[in-house]
Amino acid sequence: MPRPPSPSIPEKEFVYGALRQSLRLDGRAMLEMRTPTLTFGPELGWVECALGKTRVLAQVDGKMVKPPPERPLEGIITIHSELSPMASNEYEAGRPSDQEVTITRMLDKVLRRSDTVDKESLCVLAGQRVWHIRLTIHILADAGNMLDCACLASVVALKHFRRPEVEVVGDEVTIHHPSERAPVPLSMHHTPFCLTFAFFPDTTTPPLLDPSHLEETLSAGLLSVALNAQRELCVVQKAGGIPLAPDDVLKIVDIAVQKVRELDKIIERALQDDWAGRNVEVR
Repeated sequence: MPRPPSPSIPEKEFVYGALRQSLRLDGRAMLEMRTPTLTFGPELGWVECALGKTRVLAQVDGKMVKPPPERPLEGIITIHSELSPMASNEYEAGRPSDQEVTITRMLDKVLRRSDTVDKESLCVLAGQRVWHIRLTIHILADAGNMLDCACLASVVALKHFRRPEVEVVGDEVTIHHPSERAPVPLSMHHTPFCLTFAFFPDTTTPPLLDPSHLEETLSAGLLSVALNAQRELCVVQKAGGIPLAPDDVLKIVDIAVQKVRELDKIIERALQDDWAGRNVEVR
C-alpha cells in the first residue's frame, strides 16, 4: 500500500516558522484543544468521539465468566484496539502498527492498571461468576492525536455502559433483562483523561496541546499525561524525542489539570443530556 509523502521542505519551514510565533495552521492557540464531539448510539456503552476530524468509536459489552483462580474476587477488564486502513492509508490490515500498540498499552495503563473501574464490584459469586467487561476501540479517522480521542471515548463508554441486574440465591445466579429491572452502572473509582503535548526541535518554540497529524509528524517528541479532575496523576509517558527538564514537565502537568477539569464538565453534561432523552430507569 503506498504511503503518503512526507512533508516537503517548504512546508516544514512554514510550519516551524508559524509555531515559533505561536501560530497554528488551524487557527487554535498553542494550548487550545479541539472541542470534543460525542455521539451516543442506541445501545448503552456505544460512543463515538470526534476531535476535529479524528474520530474514534468505543464500545463496551459484558458477559459472565468464571474468574481465574488467582483472583477469585475480581472481575475482568480487557481492552482491544483496531487501527485499520479506514483511518489512514498509512496503516495496513492485519499488521499492528506502532501507533496501535502504543494506544493499547497506554489505555491499559490509564484505564485498567489505575483501577478506573472497581473490579471487586464486578464479582457476582466468589470464585464462580464474575463480569468480564470488554472495551473495543475502533479508529475511524486519523487527523492527529488518536490517543487522547481514544482515551476520551473509552472513559465515556465505560460511564455510559449499564450491566444487567443480577440476583444471587444460594449458588443460583439470575440475570434480569433490562425490561424487568433497571440495568446497573459500573462502579468507577475515578475518571482519568489523557492529554498529549508536542515539542519541537527549536527550543524557542513553545509546546502545543492536541497536535494535528502534520504537527505530530514534524514534532521532535510527544509527552502524554493522564490524570483526573482531582489532580491525581495516573500516567506520564514520553516515548523518545528531545529531552525535557523537570520544570517543563511540571508546567505541562499544571496546564493539564485545568484542561482535564474542563473536559470533565463537558463529559458530564453530554451524559446528562443523553440520559434525559432515553427511556431507561437509572438507579
